[in-house]
Amino acid sequence: MAEARRQGEPVEASLVPLPRTDPPADPGPAVAVEDPPAPFEGQRRTDVDHWGRSERVRQVARTLFAPFYRHWFRVEWEGLEKVPRRGGALLVANHAGAIPSDAPVIMHGIEEELGRPVYGMADFFFRQVPWVGTLWSRAGGLPAHPENALRLLRDEQQLALVFPEGTKGPSKTFTDRYQLRRFGRGGFVEIAMRAGVPVVPIAVVGAEESMPILFRLPTLAKALGLPYFPVTANMLLLGPLGVVTYLPAKFRLRVLDPVVFDVPPGQDRYRKSLVMDEAERIRQQIQDALHEMLQERKGVWFG
Repeated sequence: MAEARRQGEPVEASLVPLPRTDPPADPGPAVAVEDPPAPFEGQRRTDVDHWGRSERVRQVARTLFAPFYRHWFRVEWEGLEKVPRRGGALLVANHAGAIPSDAPVIMHGIEEELGRPVYGMADFFFRQVPWVGTLWSRAGGLPAHPENALRLLRDEQQLALVFPEGTKGPSKTFTDRYQLRRFGRGGFVEIAMRAGVPVVPIAVVGAEESMPILFRLPTLAKALGLPYFPVTANMLLLGPLGVVTYLPAKFRLRVLDPVVFDVPPGQDRYRKSLVMDEAERIRQQIQDALHEMLQERKGVWFG
């Protein structure tokens, strides 16, 4: 008698073929059969990619956000065809609103109109907030780290969205609206140079009025460990509901000409003065576009 199968031994290992007593029947002419594919070959067990983005969550987000995009913000694009249909590109935009509405508008618009996923890069702070961090990751957000951006742009040829103003943009009060803050140290330019991809500037009008900050409470922000604690017009008009409700400001977005850098990609470092000059030039291009768009605007709510 065969030895009993040990606990934990795979079932297949305990199966022993019995000797055949009759000759096998004629199988007929041989038929070529393709080998079955390996389980899950070429696909993931879930739709969550290695960045944490879930296309299922993105689809839900697009479905929920679509009415706001079309009927609340009434978004209009100019120059959307300048966003590359293929290959990596770094999207750079101005940033505003206590809880910025520009990121979801840009991501939704490009994904719906061009069919390309957009990865939004934000301060690591968001990943540390319970629930918010996981939801942001599933919706296509990831920490704004240079290595993350480099892998997205160079290795995976994706679209990455960054806001070089950082938290200085959305923390502006209403009196400073549409006055762009300094674009950091130009790190986004150096990443684009290393990856060998263009920077695509985007000027956004409407986010400043969707959730304008009247004043900030720095002491409370420090106690809560927040970059800033705003008091917005939304809170005064809508009470507690105003914490998460945007005002129906009309959005206009203008995509500017892509900026291509005449430097060899793949270098570890680039001349700092060149990086800073290019960053300032891009900031000024967006600032000039904002001034022009504001002069053309007929009103905050109806554009």
